[in-house]
Amino acid sequence: MRRLEFGWFVPTSGDTDAYGHAEAFIPPSMDMFERVTQAAEAAGFAYILIPVQTACWEAWITSAMLVARTKSIKPLVAARPGYINPALLAKMISAFDQLSGGRVCINLIAGASDEEAAADGIQFVKEKRYALMDEEVRLLKILWSAAGRVDFDGDFHKLKGALIVPKPLQKPWPPFYLGGGSKQAWEISAKHSDIHLFWGDTPERIGQQIGEIRELARKYDRHDAIGFGMRLQVIVREREDDAWAAADRLIADLGERHKARIANMFNASEANRRMKELAKTEGMKIGPHLWTGLTLARPGAGVAVVGNPEQVAGTLQQFIDVGCHSFCLSGYLHDEEAERFGRLVMPVLKARNAARMAAE
Repeated sequence: MRRLEFGWFVPTSGDTDAYGHAEAFIPPSMDMFERVTQAAEAAGFAYILIPVQTACWEAWITSAMLVARTKSIKPLVAARPGYINPALLAKMISAFDQLSGGRVCINLIAGASDEEAAADGIQFVKEKRYALMDEEVRLLKILWSAAGRVDFDGDFHKLKGALIVPKPLQKPWPPFYLGGGSKQAWEISAKHSDIHLFWGDTPERIGQQIGEIRELARKYDRHDAIGFGMRLQVIVREREDDAWAAADRLIADLGERHKARIANMFNASEANRRMKELAKTEGMKIGPHLWTGLTLARPGAGVAVVGNPEQVAGTLQQFIDVGCHSFCLSGYLHDEEAERFGRLVMPVLKARNAARMAAE
């Protein structure tokens, strides 16, 4: 039995509670990042996702600043293939882990598009980026495990006499997360991840995919080692009507140019394509409290759990019951929604899953 864990999100490209109204936009700043992170920590979240898209502030520097201003919450920070030399990345993560007292998790990201990768100087197409990711994660684990110097002769990287000092504080290394909907993403997760994060979908489909990834992990003898979680938006209010009103406000008055731009973003990403497919459902709902409307306003994980505390907890419980134990959540405004979720929903889930909340 895996312990239930909850993560939140720092919107390092800015925040809003009304995508159709420019005046509602809150620009990125250290004050805002700190406010969101401290609200998440106070609400009981274990980790906080730091995004890495082009419009976002640099994730490792931001994470280091936030760790210095908090006590327990762990940044979930991207390791992107080809972005940082793996010998340097191994040293960075080890130093971060030691200096923070074991407060870092690693988010494996291949990138949503070839264009976004190229903007950061990564010239590989997505298939190559996954192959590079596989090699770099293997190399990180070798470097962290080795008692002495390491020679490595890979398809992408060649090291001679590499030595990582210090080793990570978390043993054998910080946990790896991966979110992706393609078969390549599943294969990497089966081989390397501690937690595979699904973007929003129906609980039935998620349960089926958990079974498929477990079977992939079996050939690496990891079918019991890999865990699963959900990347979801959340809109919770004490009254259901107020929650749906907040959902409506998020996408009210969206311009056609905005919607067209979002519709044409990241179409090579399997996960993003699935989000757009789900958005076509009647009433933009794939369940009584699973809403896809945010896919009109933003790319990425756009399925939101909407309702009162019991309804939101009940919907999340459906994902728990099919095998998920980690929930990486976000909501608008991010500091306010973190506080609401911690106050209104976490107590309900803790009561329903007391043994799992206490499990190691």
